[in-house]
Amino acid sequence: MKQSKLLIQTLRETPRDADVVSQQLMMRAGMIQKVAAGIYSYLPLAFRSIRKFEEIVREELAKDGCQELLMPAVLPAELWQESGRWKFYGDELLRFCDRKAKAEVAERRARGEKPDERDFYNFCLGPTHEEVITDIVRKNVRSYKQLPMNLFQIQTKFRDERRPRFGLMRGREFTMKDGYSFHPDDACADREYWAMFNAYKRIFSRLGVKFRPVEADSGAIGGSFTHEFHVLAGSGEDAILSCDGCDYTSNIEKTEAPALGAGENGTAFELKRDHFATPGVVGQVEQAAGMKDAEHDGMPIEQTSKFFLYRVTFGDGATKLVGAVLRGDHEVNPVKVKNFTGAAEMELLPLEEAEAFTGAKTGFMGPVGLKDVQVLVDASLKGAVNLTCGANRTDYHHFGLDPVRDLPGCTFTDLRMAAEGDTCTRCGKGRYQPFRGIEVGQVFKLGIKYSKSMGCTFLDEQGKENPMVMGCYGIGITRTVAAAVEQNYDADGIIWPWPIAPYQVHLLCLDPASADVAGVATQVEKDLEAAGFEVLHDDREGMSPGAKFKDADLLGFPLRITVGAKGLKDGIVELRDRRTKDVIKLKPEAAVAEVSAARDRIMLELETAGGR
Repeated sequence: MKQSKLLIQTLRETPRDADVVSQQLMMRAGMIQKVAAGIYSYLPLAFRSIRKFEEIVREELAKDGCQELLMPAVLPAELWQESGRWKFYGDELLRFCDRKAKAEVAERRARGEKPDERDFYNFCLGPTHEEVITDIVRKNVRSYKQLPMNLFQIQTKFRDERRPRFGLMRGREFTMKDGYSFHPDDACADREYWAMFNAYKRIFSRLGVKFRPVEADSGAIGGSFTHEFHVLAGSGEDAILSCDGCDYTSNIEKTEAPALGAGENGTAFELKRDHFATPGVVGQVEQAAGMKDAEHDGMPIEQTSKFFLYRVTFGDGATKLVGAVLRGDHEVNPVKVKNFTGAAEMELLPLEEAEAFTGAKTGFMGPVGLKDVQVLVDASLKGAVNLTCGANRTDYHHFGLDPVRDLPGCTFTDLRMAAEGDTCTRCGKGRYQPFRGIEVGQVFKLGIKYSKSMGCTFLDEQGKENPMVMGCYGIGITRTVAAAVEQNYDADGIIWPWPIAPYQVHLLCLDPASADVAGVATQVEKDLEAAGFEVLHDDREGMSPGAKFKDADLLGFPLRITVGAKGLKDGIVELRDRRTKDVIKLKPEAAVAEVSAARDRIMLELETAGGR
């Protein structure tokens, strides 16, 4: 491909609205162009990378017998109403009226009525396709003999993000691979779950990025258990903890925190109510320092406790209050609290309500004596005595809290946020190490959440009707390509992993006006393409060598071959590795052999590094 004919316009300056590295570099490299907030055109170079990643996905899924189909992007409200998600999905679901619904609204208004158009929304742009695929399967699969079945698509999705940002990382329109499996029982679904888990490991290993599969919370989509796949990058939105002694890795909201032991706080004594006064001091550390009496000039932070009061809402609409008690130097993990209660939704009790309920200002609320509150205590406080806690009286704290004695009916469980350096709960030997990650894929075991609500059933060997057990498997295609850039760049531009580089070789002709130089460059291009390599030939005239070098570094293809009059005087051209910056001088006729050797070395390094 001749660069003079390529649809590309590189930029020297970073666009002002580009927030993260991938967005900045891909816009500067002429790969993406913003159309509206969170909506981008994929120009030829970016589109080549996207298509390459899609083919990796297809090839690996084919090994496990997955079937590809394509579902519509515009979805009818009826299916979402069947599953119950039409009402609860939220504003990210872009709902709208078709021509027929708009005509009905107009007719009612003409009669003097004042209809709310939102009540007539009858379609949406699909952010995910559980309902549609379930409808397809329930109409086409009836017997256990047809199961299991794994179906997937690669399709444009739309989620109306409140704050679209970070380019392809969190856009409103994006390309996604979403797959769904259907099974006669849980055991079959579990086998497919792990088959997809391993397929995803192969996919991201082939991509050539460092990644981690991590245990995660299933969130609003539901499901029995789930893993996320994260590309490791300093710009990642997600905090990950990984054991340095075993394979245990999880999103920090899911990471199991080891119980740290009660500590030695002396012989237990009776609760001393309103013992410490710290007027106007609400910070945990400052309060601990201000807790003074005849025997204490401040309290150790680990002998204090903190209290959180939540309101949880269950699927049937019922609500109740839940209190969480933790050591003063620990942070509460709200996901653990919510999961323990089994609630559909959870919120901190609004401050005014909490103060009215406890009778104290913030900073002085505590668990003792509260009625109609389910009290959860972090496992690290099991066996602890002589703790401080809010007295439910402004400016005061109790001293001598023994959770078992003073909080009758309380439950001990893991509530705290795990931290760097904690001992791994799985192997008991390693320590948690922190990483930042960009979530690019996720596998769920959905169970019968959708098949039951939508009547997706099959007949078993006895002729009995049963709901199918489902799995769900997603990969953000465009997000993954951007994440690869977030992990692979330097001060000069992108450093593409070989498997998804738009082109593998950037051939720079420094003197295109010279027939001799242009002739050698063209022959090298032909030789490389005949050997199966993808070449972008920079044949642009009127460009200085420096400008071409800068563009080449910005575009970041794995290998660069430079053909210039100066080198050809000695019968040589230069081959440069974009990542290592190593340069080899070679004869033009040796280009195919040297590029082949460089490719083999790069691919071996990717195979070694992938997933680590």
